Amino acid sequence: MKSHSSTLLAEVRTFRQNHPDVRYVDLIALDIPGHFYGKRYPIEMLEKVAAGSPLKLPQNAVLLGVQGGLFKIGDYCFNDGDPDANRRLVPGTLKPVSWESQPLGQMLITSDDTEAPIEFEPREVLAKVLERLHHKGIHPVVAFELEFYLFDKKLADGLPQFARDPLSDDADDQPNLHIERLSRFSDVLDDMAQTAKAQGIDITVITAEIGPGQFEINFGHLDDGLRAADWAALFCRSTRGVALKHGYRASFMAKPYLQYPGSGMHVHVSLYDAAGNNLLAAHQQQPLRHAVAGCLELLPHCMPIFSPNHNAFRRLGGTVNAATRASWGFEDRDACVRIPESDPRNLRIEHRLASADANPYLVLAAILVGLEHGLEAKREPIAPLNDDRSSGTDFPVEMLDAVRAMQHQAVLRDKLGAEFVDVYCENKRQDHLAFQQEIHAREYRWFL
Repeated sequence: MKSHSSTLLAEVRTFRQNHPDVRYVDLIALDIPGHFYGKRYPIEMLEKVAAGSPLKLPQNAVLLGVQGGLFKIGDYCFNDGDPDANRRLVPGTLKPVSWESQPLGQMLITSDDTEAPIEFEPREVLAKVLERLHHKGIHPVVAFELEFYLFDKKLADGLPQFARDPLSDDADDQPNLHIERLSRFSDVLDDMAQTAKAQGIDITVITAEIGPGQFEINFGHLDDGLRAADWAALFCRSTRGVALKHGYRASFMAKPYLQYPGSGMHVHVSLYDAAGNNLLAAHQQQPLRHAVAGCLELLPHCMPIFSPNHNAFRRLGGTVNAATRASWGFEDRDACVRIPESDPRNLRIEHRLASADANPYLVLAAILVGLEHGLEAKREPIAPLNDDRSSGTDFPVEMLDAVRAMQHQAVLRDKLGAEFVDVYCENKRQDHLAFQQEIHAREYRWFL
């Protein structure tokens, strides 16, 4: 612990030397819906925390709903006295914030690896899954891909407007994959990429997607699953900030337009042993088939994680490359689980079902549990789409059905933690019910 503190202290002191104008640092963590919460610390106090002073925040901040409210979940929030819980600084994440009007820093915090981790904190859930896999000699390598839309900064009666083409000042309202869109929006996209790199994120490929104003960013592969999820979370935060600085609004909302494709979170995962051998490629790729079968078996029970809100369910089906059933296939983007063409060393799955606004820690945890379950159960998967275009199993397409499918699933309760599953399902149930507590103008048009 002493060496750990000395490393953190050196990181803070180096940051202060390199950024003498920064007076405050945001200490941030991701809650269940995938929003950052935290506190703004004076840089002098951060140095004390790095040296070993306690860092405490309310435990129940993790339980916040989408709108920031607290729900009664068991005894949490209203019958537990709202206790504090210890957090720790995540080494290597203290970085400058360039999109604010004043010099600022930010640093990730977490309860994992503390004396009393919060069982339902998303980062802790993933940390436990990764630790268990490592003990079994399984070492994942992970890469995220995130799609998002650019909108005009100003909303029109609460509705998004197409981003303005900076060259013509016309609305970018034409769906296309043209490379020219990257050129027209190069200023903001380049700033997003450079800002992400300043956060320590390895940005690779940038793609203009099909939807108007829609783009995709790919990240490099990592043998540290926690860090890979950190990258995805931090990228969302920095991208929103950079977009506002350029006069745009960036959104990872799953389905902002009914008539255009939604935004997804694609996750590439390969599994290696301690010697660096690809476990999925062994024995004529039989473990790959078992892993796929496990993912597909658990997928219908993980829908509240992959589609975490009402809007995310709108993304499923009816548009390009959005599956309506749990399916798999080789080089097939209509499948939930795609097997990209690769050599045995790089053989992997690409999990394509999650929406872009899903919680990256929980998405990765759910995928890894599916792979782990498949390797243990050793079952054969259903036919791939390459052999049968109708192959697939149904999954829930409404939140309350999805919550019911998740809450009592034995494998998830065992491998993600029963306390997490109960808390998460109740959080999603309460968010969904809260969403229904507003009468839309359409109801008056239809029924008044």
